[in-house]
Amino acid sequence: MASASLISAPLMAEQASQGKAGQSVSGESSGTSSVRSSSESAFPGNNAEANDNKITVVSKRGTIAYVSASGTKDDTPIVETPISVSVLTEQRIQDLGAETIQDALGYVAGVYNGPFGVDTRGDWSMIRGASPVQYLDGMKVLYGYYNNVRPNPYSLGQIEVLKGPASVLYGQGTIGGIVNLVSKRPQAQSEAEVWGQLGNYNRRQLAFDVTDAANGDASVLYRLSGMFRDSETQTDFVNDDSYFLAPALTFYLGESTEWTLLANAQKNESGSSTQFLPHVGTIFPTEFGQIPSNRFVSEPGFDRYDTEQTAITSIVDHDLNGDWSVHWSARYMDSQAEYRTMYPYRFNATGSPFDLLDDNRTIVRSIYMADKEAESLTSDLRLHGHFETGSVTHNFVLGFDYQQADLSDATLFGYEAGGPLDVYAPVYGSIDLSTEPDFTSASAATQQQSGIYLQNQMRFNDDLIVSLGLRSDKAKTGEYQNPQNDYSETTKRLGVLYRFDNGMHPYISYSESFDLIAGIDASGNLLKPKMGEQKEIGLKYQPQGTAHLITFSAFDTVEKNRTVNVIVNGQPSIAQIGEATVKGTELEAQLEWDTVDVYASFTNISEAKDETNTNINSVPENMLSVWGTYRPNTFWQGFKIGGGVRYVGESHFTTLQNGVATPVTTDTYTLFDLLLGYELGNFDVSLNVDNVTDKTVITTCLDRGDCFYGQRRTITANVRYSF
Repeated sequence: MASASLISAPLMAEQASQGKAGQSVSGESSGTSSVRSSSESAFPGNNAEANDNKITVVSKRGTIAYVSASGTKDDTPIVETPISVSVLTEQRIQDLGAETIQDALGYVAGVYNGPFGVDTRGDWSMIRGASPVQYLDGMKVLYGYYNNVRPNPYSLGQIEVLKGPASVLYGQGTIGGIVNLVSKRPQAQSEAEVWGQLGNYNRRQLAFDVTDAANGDASVLYRLSGMFRDSETQTDFVNDDSYFLAPALTFYLGESTEWTLLANAQKNESGSSTQFLPHVGTIFPTEFGQIPSNRFVSEPGFDRYDTEQTAITSIVDHDLNGDWSVHWSARYMDSQAEYRTMYPYRFNATGSPFDLLDDNRTIVRSIYMADKEAESLTSDLRLHGHFETGSVTHNFVLGFDYQQADLSDATLFGYEAGGPLDVYAPVYGSIDLSTEPDFTSASAATQQQSGIYLQNQMRFNDDLIVSLGLRSDKAKTGEYQNPQNDYSETTKRLGVLYRFDNGMHPYISYSESFDLIAGIDASGNLLKPKMGEQKEIGLKYQPQGTAHLITFSAFDTVEKNRTVNVIVNGQPSIAQIGEATVKGTELEAQLEWDTVDVYASFTNISEAKDETNTNINSVPENMLSVWGTYRPNTFWQGFKIGGGVRYVGESHFTTLQNGVATPVTTDTYTLFDLLLGYELGNFDVSLNVDNVTDKTVITTCLDRGDCFYGQRRTITANVRYSF
């Protein structure tokens, strides 16, 4: 629908737990048999092993994870997985002071977090030239756009980033991969925490997390976490208020069955902090200077993005005989969003519809209103097997998953109905918004997918690992009472890895993806699925006798039927191009010593172009980040200091100059982050500062004519009490 296209700008181009140190590890990434301690699996048949010894799941201090089930849907160590995977533990997220999932991804190799600036509506990122698909506990969580609650990182045990096509195990997805969020799980060990936070922009936040055994034999465990936040943002008149409550229960039903129930209720009351400001006035200042980064171009009291959501997840693991087990996870989720906003947009503008008027200080605003709902049911049933044929050891997975999402959308798009606004000296209240007009369009759509998949990881002579994956999907997408597209897709993955005794693990892999897209193009044709394939070589290195984990990868990715934003007769729409190619290299080092840990990454994108040789927006050529934390264990014990630097290189876009599309680039920028803290007994007091120098940066400009401001200096003071 054209009426919904423009306001969904950040998504249009690509849309469609580990415990803390010393704790038990609360399950794994996407639902294989949960791990009851850091060294003993609940189900021996699924234990990940290295040279017949149990592997370490998380480092001593809890900043490095060595196991991620996102890549293989089992407990294969990261160093033995022939694809790129990065994991952020709960301790890492806390050290970084991440207020959002988008914040947490800022130091991950290959990830450009927040390409569309500070956005209260959701968490955006670009991975290898495409937006990833978001999963929760191994099942897809977002369908459509702007109809879901933004997840809170405090509800998570860890965040896993699987880079590159992942359709063999997960079905529809982009070439960017997936971001899998792992919910906190109940623990047998009694632990509780209360966390208070104050910050700039009048941020006030209170959270709690309690877990324990509910009975004497610890056959029933519980966990309850929640948060309440009242906050403003760096954009004038836009709040970021939220609460969530997440109860969880785990039942051990005899010696071989584990059942976990996860519930979540959340409500966010916010607005649109993203303002879609024009090229001229942001990256190209006018004679009046640069439009301030806090500028609000909608109307106070009218602008809002209010969402609420309820969800319940069931996860069952059953051990059959020690070598074979069954996993079944399912989730029901219901969410609603009420969206009201204005932004710069002129109908049938001679240049970009986002442009300032001839006075170089006035925009013309359009109004967007939407009431959206999303109801989804997802399920994943898997059989895991561990067996041998001669000298070959097999880790086998056979699975069937199902997704259905029912989406409803009532919208109104009022071209130029918001009237003019001086962005350098705004005066609000010039239009009457006391009575909202009726919606002009309403639709109901469905997305369905069912797939059967198998994976066999074969270990030859304990050193050579060959991973084979194959999947067949049937999928449907479209609007009710209108033609719907039915698809049958087959995807494949092949990986080969060799384990050297010195800790070096070189690998090579090939993988494919497909991504269903609801809607029509500018000519009224149903959009085709995006298809992707990737070739990757890499090296994973875990030096013997250390906690370090170092990974390198080089990739070549091709996507077909890529979507791009276009303006047709003054209206926003979507077009599908032939192919886009993204090539690059990534290096990530997670290092941990007795008192110091370091998280460093480097990304180079050597090519990111479509078939017309046009550069893809929001893909920096180079990114470099380093974070380090020091915790002395003798003098000043309990003190901690951390700091980070993030460098983001230029990205490409085109702008209209005298009616001619001219290629230009954004400016490079470097940001600094800081952590100061002291742990004394049960108290943990800390101060986090993001963008210490309060630098104003433009994260991305798009070909269609708008730019986005990045995060200004953000300060939070924290007090945690554990008991």
